[in-house]
Amino acid sequence: MPSYKYKLLIYSLIVVFGLSACSPFRPAPRDGVTMGLPLSYTLYSSEPQEFGKWWESFGSAELNRMVEEALTADFDVRIAWAKLRQLRASAIKSGAAKYPTLDGFGKYTGSKTGSDGTEGTKGSTSTDKHELGLTASYEIDVWGKIEAKANSGELDFLVSREDVSSAAMTVASEVVSRWLEIQTQRQKKAILFQQLETNTIYQDLVELRFRNSLANALDVYQQRENVARVKALIPPVESRERILLNELALLLGRPAGTVEILTTDFPALDPVPGLGLPFDLLANRPDVRSAGLKLQSSDWAVAAARADRLPSFNLTGNAALTSAQIANIFSGWMVGLAASIAGPIFDGGYRAAEVDRTRAVVDERLLNYKRTVYIAYKEVQDSLIKETWQQEYITARKNQLDAAKTNLNEAGSRYLQGLEEYLPVLSALLSVQSLEINIVEDESNLLLYRVSLYRALGGNWTDSLTSADELSETSVKADAEIKTVSTK
Repeated sequence: MPSYKYKLLIYSLIVVFGLSACSPFRPAPRDGVTMGLPLSYTLYSSEPQEFGKWWESFGSAELNRMVEEALTADFDVRIAWAKLRQLRASAIKSGAAKYPTLDGFGKYTGSKTGSDGTEGTKGSTSTDKHELGLTASYEIDVWGKIEAKANSGELDFLVSREDVSSAAMTVASEVVSRWLEIQTQRQKKAILFQQLETNTIYQDLVELRFRNSLANALDVYQQRENVARVKALIPPVESRERILLNELALLLGRPAGTVEILTTDFPALDPVPGLGLPFDLLANRPDVRSAGLKLQSSDWAVAAARADRLPSFNLTGNAALTSAQIANIFSGWMVGLAASIAGPIFDGGYRAAEVDRTRAVVDERLLNYKRTVYIAYKEVQDSLIKETWQQEYITARKNQLDAAKTNLNEAGSRYLQGLEEYLPVLSALLSVQSLEINIVEDESNLLLYRVSLYRALGGNWTDSLTSADELSETSVKADAEIKTVSTK
């Protein structure tokens, strides 16, 4: 009879394990999700090219060093790495349920009974029991619930890795943008000092003509106001430069006021890189990849919620050594095996509501995924449009500046000949000086639009990133190896 029970148990386990291989709630792949993207970009559509660390195309070794430093020292990047480690541990925890658990235990039970002699006996008796053993338990994943939770946790971990890539791309573009904006402020400041010198010369000229009764007091006052105007423009530029340096220091993980950079001209702008197809954004943008992974994770969460409504099967086994005396603990043993099944009968609709909730999460993340793809496509298109028309705008501005300088020369010549009042000269001078400042800002904006384009296109250069902690561990190991070699 006992053998029959063991055979029945074995056959039941075979059936259960066979069912567990089916995973009836496994989600269907979403490879066919249609994004509705156009086949090509409106502007500059060409074959894709890997531009890698795009900031190196600006030709500044100082900028390259700052970006590399920020990729390991920036607080947002380091926080993203810390979250990644958390999700890595959570993924391991989610997958641990796929394996049996084995626990050790030790137990001691002592009791003492006695009699006062009213029943014919008097005395006490002591009973001791020592037990030492192992307990193993395993939940058979019949419906794929454990697998679904493990896969969902693994996908959440991959989402966190994409968040690291997103943070790194953001930091790289922010460092380059701050560097360009600082160079912009310094160029503006240099132009303002040149204008101040020019306006001072004009002021001396007008005052000299006033002393010689060739100009009136209004001309002097107007030019003095122009000198004061240029002087008033310098402090905000210097203030903005210092603020940008402080922002750059924060991106580098340093205190404010501890970063200084060299002054240089604007870098030459390379031709627009190959963009490939809009659909390539699905593989090149970390935020798009992250949204897709979140969608897959929610699909597995639905599978886990559906499987949780069905019974669960558990195996429990234990083996123990037992004895009344600790010295004889190895003289007795006990082995046990148990199988159990448990399933929900009434839970007030809790599990059904959880299925509905997870399905609603899938709908939300599907829409979020599509929105993220559309935003990525829009950002690329916007950057292309801005850069294209900005180049035409700069060309038109420079033509306007040439015309304004011609106007200034003619107005100055006529003023010196006494043919015109000073007002046309002042108006032409203001126009030239305003255009000089504006063109610097326009050229800076052109470079910033290119930074936005690189950021919008994404890339795979973040795949090789290493956290600051891992880098420090590597450097410590390298130093130890160097010391070992040197001692030999």
